[in-house]
Amino acid sequence: MPEVDLVFPRAYVEFVNPADDTEVMRCDLTWLTSSYMCIFGQGCQGIYDTAPDVGCCTLGAHFADKDDQLRVATYVDQLTPETWQFHPGRRVRKSDWVTKDDEGEAKTRTHEVDGQSACVFANRGDFAAGAGCALHGLALQQGRNPLETKPDVCWQLPIRRTFRNVVRQDETEYTEVSIGEYDRRGWGPGGHDLDWYCSGNTEAHVALEPVYLTHAPELTELMGRPAYDELVRHCEAHVRSRSALALHPADPH
Repeated sequence: MPEVDLVFPRAYVEFVNPADDTEVMRCDLTWLTSSYMCIFGQGCQGIYDTAPDVGCCTLGAHFADKDDQLRVATYVDQLTPETWQFHPGRRVRKSDWVTKDDEGEAKTRTHEVDGQSACVFANRGDFAAGAGCALHGLALQQGRNPLETKPDVCWQLPIRRTFRNVVRQDETEYTEVSIGEYDRRGWGPGGHDLDWYCSGNTEAHVALEPVYLTHAPELTELMGRPAYDELVRHCEAHVRSRSALALHPADPH
């Protein structure tokens, strides 16, 4: 089955963040109860057909902010030539892995191998330690969750968190925190040019448990523990009572 349409009926829930009454969480139950899972190395075709083996790492990763970059830097210093294919073989310098895009925003460098460009941390299939993100591998080696070692955008995908200031009719305000699917549109206009994308593909909807469970660490980091616990309650209720219209169309039926 081809990739599903971007627009289809979804079920949402809104609730006040138990830890912050100035925030209202708006969560996409259709996505969070779907059977999506990352299939890197298990059928992922990559976002470009010219580089099918590097998944969504083709373009490198933009840092969310300076703190994001500094956090990653502490783990880059712990990489070795045995764990990072493109390690410079000496003390790592910032210029070995950080560059700027055309708008001056900091991002990870890319490295080209046999015509395939990808993030400098993307080890290729011929590397002794195996293919995949060197920072991800470091986390597993140290018994950490990869969200500790990788740039924010890398561990968040394909979950998307957005913020919006909302003014009620009584002129009170709150911050709407949306948690949903990072589909093609999340990449900006260029997202429609990707040759393949996972979140709406049936090939990637093969998990035995739903997203709200398989991505519990990421959701907890994005929402906070009290809000995540409340989300679980709503997801469980949704699974028990959802209608066919609330199912993700990429999920097996």
